[in-house]
Amino acid sequence: MTEGCKCVVLVSGSGSNLQSLLDRYREGRLGAEVAAVVSNRPDAYALERAREAGVPARVVDHTGFPDRESFDIALREAVAEFRADVVVLAGFMRILTPEFLTPFSGRMINVHPSLLPAFRGLHTHRKALEAGCQVHGATVHLVTEDLDAGPIIAQGAVRIRGDDTPESLAQRVHTVEHRLLPQAVRWFAEGRLEVSGNRVQVRGHADTPGELLAPDVEPDPSL
Repeated sequence: MTEGCKCVVLVSGSGSNLQSLLDRYREGRLGAEVAAVVSNRPDAYALERAREAGVPARVVDHTGFPDRESFDIALREAVAEFRADVVVLAGFMRILTPEFLTPFSGRMINVHPSLLPAFRGLHTHRKALEAGCQVHGATVHLVTEDLDAGPIIAQGAVRIRGDDTPESLAQRVHTVEHRLLPQAVRWFAEGRLEVSGNRVQVRGHADTPGELLAPDVEPDPSL
């Protein structure tokens, strides 16, 4: 699937994750063509990012539809126009129904700001701080009908500092997202994602042993 892999990106907000995809695309390092950007909000700044990059930008305003299903049908038709091989949710703030999900099953990637399965849904940074977590992070996963529960492609963690706020923590997690999401799209485009049940392996990517301890554990001389 390396040649001619077309990616359509769904967005709702400012589009910082979209920008990371566009940057890799411009540099020839994404492995896929960003064929279009589609938003459910006409005021999303992500649309301007797309236009500046010369990528077609479309709006399917969810407020103009009576229910989720009719919106999802219109969204599906908009994405199908660009013959998407993979659909990427980059800050797309809508829960999708089977009307959209079924045709793209196994071909949808989402980035979520937590170390799933912890903290599904919204306000993940606040939840991590309230729970007293020592680490937090981001997850890129395949999309299924269960919210934030699809097979995990990649995760990245950051340490939580004592003076962190949801805003400062979000800023560091964004940096991780901007690295993970383009890499996952490239792996998909290269046909390297192998899914078995709820587990994803990246073909040709050797597992490397390692651990992240937070806070660091003092060496045990008896070991």
